Amino acid sequence: MTVKVNFVLAANIVAGATDGVLLGEFNNWNTDAATKLKKEKDGSLTATLELDAGATYQYRYLLSDGRWVNDDRAEQYSHADGYQIENCVIHVPRETLTKKETSTIKKKDDFTKIEGIGKKIAELLVAANINTFNTLSNTTEQTLQSILDAAGNRFKSYNPSQWALQAKLAADNKWDALEAFQKKLKSEKTKK
Repeated sequence: MTVKVNFVLAANIVAGATDGVLLGEFNNWNTDAATKLKKEKDGSLTATLELDAGATYQYRYLLSDGRWVNDDRAEQYSHADGYQIENCVIHVPRETLTKKETSTIKKKDDFTKIEGIGKKIAELLVAANINTFNTLSNTTEQTLQSILDAAGNRFKSYNPSQWALQAKLAADNKWDALEAFQKKLKSEKTKK
């Protein structure tokens, strides 16, 4: 399944450039396959792409004046191996909510109730459109690991293997079972 994703490069970053292209992992950084940006009345440059739902991509903009620039509204940034630059990172949502579903979401769940998730990781998950225990419980370990990997070395030591199971218990309001499971996890951790 694919999801339409809008990219917007602010006018203050575009500055004197007349146009540009969007390059990234979604087109193998190939300038021949680059997506041409559309100039808007406010001076910004925009593009809309159909990207795989649940995927994570790195990207940058190449402007007509020869500058490579980053999106100031990117979800996060990742150091490009072998280069002294950072790429923008986008986490494509796994599914698009209908207007009715969106209106029923009143707040984000508190992911810090999950063993192994602190405030910073909770922010990474929310940035990846994982806002509720239910959504987290349906997110694969591979997707969670890719979010951590994209966030940099400081998050590589975290293990998301039990997050979905804990989130399922929280989503089902099984707090006693969650607490018992977390005690078991902590005791296994101290034995190592």
